[in-house]
Amino acid sequence: MVDQLQKGFADVNGTRLYYEVAGEGHPLVLNHGGLVDNHLWDDQFKEFAKHFKVIRYDMRGFGDSGIIKNGMEPYSMERDLLSLLQYLDIQKTYLMGLSMGGSLSVDFTLQYPEMVDALITVGAGLSGYEEEDTELIAKEEEMEEAFKRGDIARSVEISLQIWTDGPLRTPQQVNPQVRERVRAMTTHNIERGDDQDVQPQHIEPPAVGRLSEIHVPTLIIVGGEDVELILSIANKLERDIVGAKKVVIPHTAHHLNMENPQEFNRIVIDFLEQFGKSR
Repeated sequence: MVDQLQKGFADVNGTRLYYEVAGEGHPLVLNHGGLVDNHLWDDQFKEFAKHFKVIRYDMRGFGDSGIIKNGMEPYSMERDLLSLLQYLDIQKTYLMGLSMGGSLSVDFTLQYPEMVDALITVGAGLSGYEEEDTELIAKEEEMEEAFKRGDIARSVEISLQIWTDGPLRTPQQVNPQVRERVRAMTTHNIERGDDQDVQPQHIEPPAVGRLSEIHVPTLIIVGGEDVELILSIANKLERDIVGAKKVVIPHTAHHLNMENPQEFNRIVIDFLEQFGKSR
């Protein structure tokens, strides 16, 4: 239970990663998306801890974890996650990630397959995927221009329109509490002062051509109102990972776990409990 919450900082790979652990049973690691942090999983953490040993954390450059600066040693999100799991003495885990965290989860599964018992991607990105979404590119350029002229509030609002609202809904059609929770996380991350030009190393060759190498049970969850790029990636994951199952949660976009936590939690728990390793 969350009453037995363990939290702290893991000093790994020249940085500090903030983490929280709750519950007992088989480990389940939650990887957050870009522009948010571990609080993305606030509606999941307590519920999942009733069934599993749940680990959520802030990636390097996000939330309360270490800042990214020019001149630092090259790093990778996969190595950071590996080091965190070693720090917590976790040898095998279920792995779930949203967006950037979904891409990380896929890449980690390819790099360290012996450590992953099941994979869940949520509105995931995919390393090496190059299909263009012109509408998305235009909105991201608008967001970047606002950031460069110092209008952080406008930049964050555009990011909410892209991801939390999705291309087919207006802000008024989205739960205002969800929008404000995402706004707070995104604003905090933008204001941290990390060097935007320093990027993590990625696996080579990228995951896009290697999905047939994944041999663990895989669940793909996506919001029906997400951007076309993410919907296309979900289809490729389902097509190329043997035995993968895809579930679409309607009337949600990129932060689907926040918009419909009851349905999302049920889908995840039902999927993982079939392996008989929950508490």
